[in-house]
Amino acid sequence: MPPIIDGIVLAAGAGRRRGRPKALVDGWLEEAVHLLLQGGCVRVVVVLGAGADEAHALLPSDDRVHAVLAERWADGVGESLRTGLAHATGDAVLVTLVDLPGTPVSVVERVLGASGSLRQAVFDGRPGHPVLIARDHWEPLAQTLTGDRGARAYLRAHGVTEVECGDLHHGRDVDGAT
Repeated sequence: MPPIIDGIVLAAGAGRRRGRPKALVDGWLEEAVHLLLQGGCVRVVVVLGAGADEAHALLPSDDRVHAVLAERWADGVGESLRTGLAHATGDAVLVTLVDLPGTPVSVVERVLGASGSLRQAVFDGRPGHPVLIARDHWEPLAQTLTGDRGARAYLRAHGVTEVECGDLHHGRDVDGAT
């Protein structure tokens, strides 16, 4: 039986450089959720924080989509990821960010199709998203998450499989006002 993959969309930040929460940028939240569902995730946990009430209203109406609030979202991405992992139920999670509009489903499919219990999309050698984390890593990873530090150090220390996707997309997040 194939593993059950949950998706996690990290969408809790205030988006200070953009001037508003990125979860509230027109279409980004819905696009990130659909990316994970179309790529093969059976359920998507959307981690909200800044502007949570407004962002919740932007989520697609789908029983497979579950919004959760990162109570301490202002502490940084580490807290958001910890919250997402605490609400995941699958055999693994596929984590992406809300501010990666335009990411094609082929990137998700390539990461899911690779092997290894930790996998990360890389774009011309530069680490990016999505990142797959098997269940046996959730608790030890959560113990390392602090402030605005995400999973990068843990992934490197535990032999992440880098999945080159630079031929599919640029993989850059969208910062600043546009």
